[in-house]
Amino acid sequence: MSGRILTVAQQKGGSGKTTLAAHLAVALAAKSGEPVAILDVDPQGSLGTWYEAREETLGEDETGLEFRTASGWGARREARSLARSHGYVIIDTPPKTDTDAKPAIDAADFVIVPIQPTPVDLWATSQTIDLAAREDTPALLVMNRVPPRASLTGEMADAIAASGYDTLGARLGNRTVFASAMGRGASVTENAPSSKAAQEVNLLIEELVSRVG
Repeated sequence: MSGRILTVAQQKGGSGKTTLAAHLAVALAAKSGEPVAILDVDPQGSLGTWYEAREETLGEDETGLEFRTASGWGARREARSLARSHGYVIIDTPPKTDTDAKPAIDAADFVIVPIQPTPVDLWATSQTIDLAAREDTPALLVMNRVPPRASLTGEMADAIAASGYDTLGARLGNRTVFASAMGRGASVTENAPSSKAAQEVNLLIEELVSRVG
């Protein structure tokens, strides 16, 4: 087995990176039926905190995921090691640092870039796209924390399309149910499977799997 390594990266903070990583991991494990590992290379350790909450809620042996941490160049080695025994490896990276993100991007088959629909986020995203390009790793943008019925969202969707960046059509809304699920060490597909948020995650996973295999 040689699994897919998906690195969630965004140089700008506050993009919902960790929330996206956690939801990708849970949904990919459910959809693929394959083992999934998560690798936290962000010194803040938010993904690790989520995983600990998951262990408390479900039990240490019932999380459905394998968790590891790494830093610097160790991330590339750890990710490739995990990929030998897992269908997917999801890596959460720190914002604002090429040094820690670069090895995780280098190891990845795809970089998943969450972007909020604002001009500042689009400007910042170019740094992440450039970093992925330097490592010769394809990048896929995911519109995240999208506010409902905002005229700016439509304008930004057009701006992102005009940028030429490869962007998935599925979007995740700015919904409190995401934060609620994360606090319990869960995902919205587990805590609120009939919610609009869960539908959005499922659509995203379907599109993502069709792209990355």
